[in-house]
Amino acid sequence: MDPFSPEGELLNIHTAFIQAQYPSVLSDYTTSDFSPTNRLPVQILQYRAQCALGQSDEVIASISDADARSTPDLAAVRTYASYLQKPSAGAVQEAERLAEKEGDNLSVQLLCGTILARAEKAEQALQLLAKHTGSLDAVALTVQIHLLQNRTDLALQQAKSARSFAQDALLVNLAESWVGMRQGGEQYQKAFYVFEELAQSPSSASAMSLVAQAVSELHLGRMEEAETALNAALEMEPENTTALANKLVLDAVTGRDIAEARTKLESADKEHEILADMMAKREGFHAAMAKYSPKFEP
Repeated sequence: MDPFSPEGELLNIHTAFIQAQYPSVLSDYTTSDFSPTNRLPVQILQYRAQCALGQSDEVIASISDADARSTPDLAAVRTYASYLQKPSAGAVQEAERLAEKEGDNLSVQLLCGTILARAEKAEQALQLLAKHTGSLDAVALTVQIHLLQNRTDLALQQAKSARSFAQDALLVNLAESWVGMRQGGEQYQKAFYVFEELAQSPSSASAMSLVAQAVSELHLGRMEEAETALNAALEMEPENTTALANKLVLDAVTGRDIAEARTKLESADKEHEILADMMAKREGFHAAMAKYSPKFEP
């Protein structure tokens, strides 16, 4: 059973988390306010919020070796934080070990599944996530992995399956919107309505919801509106790498000089995937140029 179902006391903190309101997850909730059985899930959500805010070091320092050995959830969090801090083969191997030994644990499914997906082990991640029992978080992550595989059909199938038992749950709406952004056409507008509602409501606004709104505006060709949303996101979180990356994309699409946007992104995350992709394309271009020599007619 999903511990974050609408019937449980975790609903509000989980909603804040999936809306990317990470400061609220950390400041507005205390584990002692929850029943004993729910204190660990609350702690895990707060650790994940810290990771999302770039506080992986603090998370690692908070979890002792003894706690990690005795509690699979904490072991998964520490492995995840270690991977975010510095992706390594060791962290991936630990994720694989936890997946094999504790694969029925939801935190292991979500966090180790994320590690495996980022380490280009998508099929292993999907096999692990398939062990979930009614978790919308697992469904949402599965949708994201299928989209990374360019399997929009499988992503849509997962989203529709979740709709059959979760009705209008926020994660289902988000999953369908992510799929819609890949389908294009009128689906862009449908996705925009979901992201705009989240971004503009005081109770759900966050930097990430503004970025999602901006991306949908970009696909709809509304560049000024996209820039407004991105600027608002960067006012909230000046070093949000997703917002900075999309600002770089916006500048490129509109024909602006991308130097400033690239410098800001490099300052926040010099190994960001869009920077690596740009470098690979630049190297490929120069390699192609090297095969030819100019000839001039007299």
